[in-house]
Amino acid sequence: QLKFVESGGGLVQPGGSLRLSCAASGFTLNYYAITWFRQAPGKEREGVACINWNGGLTNVANSVKGRFTISRDNSKHTVYLHMNSLKPEDTAVYYCARYPNADPPVTEWGTPAGYEYWGQGTQVTVSS
Repeated sequence: QLKFVESGGGLVQPGGSLRLSCAASGFTLNYYAITWFRQAPGKEREGVACINWNGGLTNVANSVKGRFTISRDNSKHTVYLHMNSLKPEDTAVYYCARYPNADPPVTEWGTPAGYEYWGQGTQVTVSS
């Protein structure tokens, strides 16, 4: 059974750091690009960072550039989102999703349509 499990979320103070994990099972992770999305209350789901099948290509949203990075360890079937200098506006539920190709789309990687499998999400709250 194909499954994603996100973990690592929690409550953190502004300026703090978190590392989210997306553990995959039921399929061969290294065949696919993976993207982290987030959704805040009352807002649309948005792409945060994506990574191609071997980690050689990554993209991050302008809103998190310089603060967030994405990485993967295919031997551990896991994709990570490293979040530094967190701000209150980063508060959201964070999801990972699988793109049906080894490389993400060049310009539309942050659009939820086209992603075929999603995890259940992990809550990140940035507050003092």
